[in-house]
Amino acid sequence: MSQFIHVPPANNNDSNESLLIDASKTPKTYPSDITIFPVSNFVAFPHMILPIVVPKGKLQDLLHKNEPPLEFIGFLGRRRGVGDDPPPADLYEVGVLARVLRILRLPEGSTSIIVQTLKRFKIKSFETPVPVIRAKVQYLEETQRDEKLVQALSSSAQTLLQEIIQLSPTLSEEFSLAALNIDGPNKLSDFIAAHLKRIDLPTRQALLELTEVDERLKRCIFHLTQELEILKLGQKIQGEIQSKISTNQREYFLREQLKAIRKELGEDKDDHSQDVQKLKERITAAKLPEEAQTKADEELKRLGMMAPESMEYSITRNYIDWLASLPWAITTEDISDLKKAEQILERDHYGLKDVKTRIVEFLAVKSLKKDLSGSIICFVGPPGVGKTSLGKSIAESLGRKFFRLSLGGMRDEAEIKGHRRTYVGSMPGRLIQALKRSGSKNLVMVLDEIDKIGTDWRGDPASALLEVLDPEQNKNFLDHYLDVPFDLSKILFICTANTLDTIPAPLRDRMEIIEMSGYIESEKLAIATKYLLPKQVAQAGLEPKFLKVLPTALLETIRFYTREAGVRNLERELEKLCRKVATRVAKGKKSSVLITPQNLSEFLGVHKFSADSLIPRRPGVVMGLAWTNYGGEVLFIEASKMPGAKNLQLTGKLGETMNESAKIALSFIRSAAVRYNMDLSNFDKTDLHIHFPAGAIKKDGPSAGITIATALVSLFKNKPVKKNLAMTGEISLIGQVLPIGGLKQKLIAAKQFKCKDIVIPFENKKDLIEIPAEVKSGLKFHFAKTFDDVYRIAF
Repeated sequence: MSQFIHVPPANNNDSNESLLIDASKTPKTYPSDITIFPVSNFVAFPHMILPIVVPKGKLQDLLHKNEPPLEFIGFLGRRRGVGDDPPPADLYEVGVLARVLRILRLPEGSTSIIVQTLKRFKIKSFETPVPVIRAKVQYLEETQRDEKLVQALSSSAQTLLQEIIQLSPTLSEEFSLAALNIDGPNKLSDFIAAHLKRIDLPTRQALLELTEVDERLKRCIFHLTQELEILKLGQKIQGEIQSKISTNQREYFLREQLKAIRKELGEDKDDHSQDVQKLKERITAAKLPEEAQTKADEELKRLGMMAPESMEYSITRNYIDWLASLPWAITTEDISDLKKAEQILERDHYGLKDVKTRIVEFLAVKSLKKDLSGSIICFVGPPGVGKTSLGKSIAESLGRKFFRLSLGGMRDEAEIKGHRRTYVGSMPGRLIQALKRSGSKNLVMVLDEIDKIGTDWRGDPASALLEVLDPEQNKNFLDHYLDVPFDLSKILFICTANTLDTIPAPLRDRMEIIEMSGYIESEKLAIATKYLLPKQVAQAGLEPKFLKVLPTALLETIRFYTREAGVRNLERELEKLCRKVATRVAKGKKSSVLITPQNLSEFLGVHKFSADSLIPRRPGVVMGLAWTNYGGEVLFIEASKMPGAKNLQLTGKLGETMNESAKIALSFIRSAAVRYNMDLSNFDKTDLHIHFPAGAIKKDGPSAGITIATALVSLFKNKPVKKNLAMTGEISLIGQVLPIGGLKQKLIAAKQFKCKDIVIPFENKKDLIEIPAEVKSGLKFHFAKTFDDVYRIAF
């Protein structure tokens, strides 16, 4: 037993040893009053001879000084507690009686005894407490319910035990012979229970307390089966490992033989040496900076000493391959022709005069400076206005290579900075990958959807971009995988976003913002005629003669099938139109198709939008103007009153700012009721409900105050506002009209809804100078300093 200290046979002439009792003689009677030896690290079973080490203490003195010599002792397991001399309450009730055969004093002062375990007993009572415990005991008799069942269980247990002995590398032949010579099922079950390896002390104690031999054998068979399964699984694993080792050794010997054959043939260089030589040549041709060259030389030296079949070899080789593949010194020559740049911008994009002028100015400064590092452009605007395609046009006008890197939904910092080489499957960040694919150090890189970068436990990609977009830091950009600096300052970074609100302030501070508001109706018509329709006709495989679309039909498509700042949905509708015509042609109808406003619905279906307001002109309804990430929007505000208790209810998925605007507007109207000739005598018995239609869309922002106040005045006076009137502006508690943002986008939305009169804050009058004449044409502007001005215009 591994948990016992075995004492080697001692010399019979040793004066410290005495043989007390012959083990072959079985005692006729057992004492009813015995000395208890507590044990905490094993459970003793009957029918065994065990060596036990007794430490210094009262029990040791009892063994040497007791007269007559102590013949019988009882072993009781300890159920809880720590330390020496446990109290009786900490001991189990069932133990084993043992007869002392030999006593030997060891040199270090402890005593070794050889005992023969005899019979199970149960404590009746404890007579003396610690340190020497004596107790009265009752001996337990073993029972058998079914003799045939016991024989069958004994046979099964013996079979399992022999299988375990054959599989276990630690059990000897002597142990096998001892197991075979066990006489009786009770002794067999105790022998198995004593030698089970993978059970804990409480489980052993439970086996000791079982007096039914058949039940004890069943428990032993269960534990033997578990042990056998574990041994078989271990043998299987060992066999698989041995097989792999044999395969690797065989491959090694074959490779060594191949090397010897090549040497005899005069082919001294093997594939491994040739591979390393090719990598050295590529590294030399790449013209690495000094630090990167030093790192590459170190890795090449390590690679030459590695075995090609090792996993470390492929990892190191991939790293050197990345170093050799990057454009450390490869650039394209810039074209400094501003006229060509203007031509390309005009060819690819209609309108956007302010944006084009700003881009040409940017390129002019960079051409004089002979360096495009130091400034990062960020195009901000709704979807479909041409932000990404502008970046492509800039790359063409400069004669540079173009690469688009989408950042939308990126949450892992390693996608920017790369993975460290300690990880399995690590690789550089997407910036370094883009450089490898483009093969140029001074490409134009569009970082698309920079406003949609996420953050989670894997890091903050936006913070990693701070180094990339900072001209002072990106000269020595350190990718975690490369672990050597790479100069990103030659790259012209162009970012795109739908909104600036979600871009962190430090990142926004590094970029030059160019806003792109959207297109008005006339611009959309020109874009559809010049760009979108010819493109979709070609993509549908049609010849131009098969399809002709009247300008009035295109206007109908713009007005009744799309409502957006860009032209993306307009392109989808034209694609749908071309598919319908292509289907006709494919079926054999080769005649030309003329699309007019009258037959447009046959191809595009019923109208998706209405040109006029869907909400009738009535008291309590006012048209407001809003600005979202997707362009300007018309926002209808409805107010209603009913008998109640002066409660205000707001619906339409409003944000906190708009909730506050509604409360401020109501408080102002109540305070100025006399000024606007409103009777609020029954206000305390009135409930108000203000609703913003399109409840599924979240609405927030400080620009709806005067619209809400006008709707309340219209409700209380029971008088509708002026027809085709739209307004935007925030209101203060004393009636001041506060300035707003996104004026151009709001005016574009107002033109789409055929508004005539627009009320804007007086502070925004200066902003009209920068808005194109095409947007302002057909609109009459009214400037309001206070709500009195709004009231005079609306009513």
